[in-house]
Amino acid sequence: MTRDGDTAVGPRTPQPPAPQRRPGRYAALLAAVLAAVLAVSAVIFVGVSADGLRGRNTPARDGGGAGNPVAPASAGTWVTAWATAPGGGEPGTQTAGLAGRSVRNVVHTTAGGTRARVTLSNLYGRAPLTLTHASIAVSAGPDTAAALAGTMRPLTFAGNPSVVVPAGGQVVSDAVRVPIPRDAHALISTYSPVPSGPVTYHKHARQISWVAEGEHTRDSTGAAYNGQSTVWRYVTALDVFSDDSEGTVVVLGDSLTDGITATVGADARWPDVLSGRLRSALASGRDLPRYSVVNLGLSGNRVLADGPGRPPRNPSAPRRFDRDVLGRANVRVVVVALGVNDILRAPDTADPERILRGLKALAERAHARGIKVVGATLMPYRGHHGWTPYGEDVRQRVNEEIRDGGVFDEVVDFDEAVRDGYDPRRFRAGYDSGDGLHPSDDGYARMAQTFELKALKGGAPARL
Repeated sequence: MTRDGDTAVGPRTPQPPAPQRRPGRYAALLAAVLAAVLAVSAVIFVGVSADGLRGRNTPARDGGGAGNPVAPASAGTWVTAWATAPGGGEPGTQTAGLAGRSVRNVVHTTAGGTRARVTLSNLYGRAPLTLTHASIAVSAGPDTAAALAGTMRPLTFAGNPSVVVPAGGQVVSDAVRVPIPRDAHALISTYSPVPSGPVTYHKHARQISWVAEGEHTRDSTGAAYNGQSTVWRYVTALDVFSDDSEGTVVVLGDSLTDGITATVGADARWPDVLSGRLRSALASGRDLPRYSVVNLGLSGNRVLADGPGRPPRNPSAPRRFDRDVLGRANVRVVVVALGVNDILRAPDTADPERILRGLKALAERAHARGIKVVGATLMPYRGHHGWTPYGEDVRQRVNEEIRDGGVFDEVVDFDEAVRDGYDPRRFRAGYDSGDGLHPSDDGYARMAQTFELKALKGGAPARL
């Protein structure tokens, strides 16, 4: 379940199809939200140090570098507003990395807050990654590298503007005061002056990000960023100190969650749509938890096996569970949507019992941390070249056990939601992207619409 992404660094490439966005999103709305966020700032000093502690309201070091506006934050809690799974080293960066270039990642927020901290990864680097400058800002609008006026902030690490990320490691920035709106886009910029080897990246971002020659991390105009890319580099999480969210939902999945066929720049992956549904329901007065929703889908991901390489370019769900699920801030629910790749990689020998045991083991690890688990049935894929009658039998067996309630705390039946009524082995017309396996934008929307929001309520079952 992998596809080749396209990455361009240098002259501006042709723009992708215009994303479908709600009118006025980046003008008066953002200004009003930012004003409201700043207005509620109070006198409680809450932060987090760069040691990577997450989801704890613990007094700790804040960024104190020159020009770094540090001030007391409003009462709230740390949640993850956006995250992604590092999936390998970027091709073409094995030697020099991105030395001498500024990278400006564009990420979509599902929670707002008054403070922010960023996780940067060098998981697939073979040498220490030296970053001399980093920053965060709110995007001024779609299809631009410019920052909204007054939101650009430098990032620090244990009080220093520079940091060295060891090969195979990650760092968390100091907390910085910056108003981050929910349902907006943040700009996270980094600059490395020296070669560092392979760039740790997420291949299928489905979002235009930016590259500039030289150090331009604090450039609010975005004028220097004349290169584009459709991958995320180095950055793996954005946490916010939030008073509009009380916890995080992590969606652990493969390319069907990663959204590799979603329209670029439209935030049309099913976890994006789910987040919007949850916020709309809360605004209408429904009794539901105030959670952010973050997408830890990784194309090609499996339950039972890693991808190739050391470290694996596509680590199995159990291998990455601690980092990508438990490592996120204040996690309350994990949604598991995995298993089809275990069938596709062994279409005539896949063992449904092993897949089910692997899924149950993930649920047990979540329960050990008091996290509720919602699991998804495996969707049809009859139109895909990897389909076999045996693989279909395995899918049906796994789905039967999931529906019977023997695997997860709650179940979302994606299979029933998107299958064709006349041939349930296939997608319904309109929900198929065209390859028989991955949904269209309408298919992703249908997945999110069939998710019962009340499944997010409550916690993990009591352990006897």
